[in-house]
Amino acid sequence: MRLLHTMLRVGDMDRSIAFYTEVLGMTLLRRKDYPEGKFTLAFVGYGHEAHNSVLELTHNWGVDSYELGTGYGHIALEVEDVYKACEDIRSRGGKITREPGPMKHGTSILAFIEDPDGYKVELLSPKRAD
Repeated sequence: MRLLHTMLRVGDMDRSIAFYTEVLGMTLLRRKDYPEGKFTLAFVGYGHEAHNSVLELTHNWGVDSYELGTGYGHIALEVEDVYKACEDIRSRGGKITREPGPMKHGTSILAFIEDPDGYKVELLSPKRAD
């Protein structure tokens, strides 16, 4: 078994694809409209789905936003330099919600950003001790 994808419901597909590709540097792997079901799926990631886990973005036509609930946590991305990644993300219009620095009660360097729908994305250093 392997993890294939994580699905996020998004209010504006084009805005979400722009965030994940232009701000976070993922690639749009595929996109398809399902007119009979009134939804669109798009898959984004850092590599082909045959070898990498990816994000499935789902837009239900006519729905502009969702309540995220209290059960969802975040997506985590490993980045070489958390401080530099935050600078780059901020310069491309991304929203930093927790500035880079050591984990509370730990030593791993991390930061949090937010996508256009309010989903949290954690940035983690590859040198983690926690």
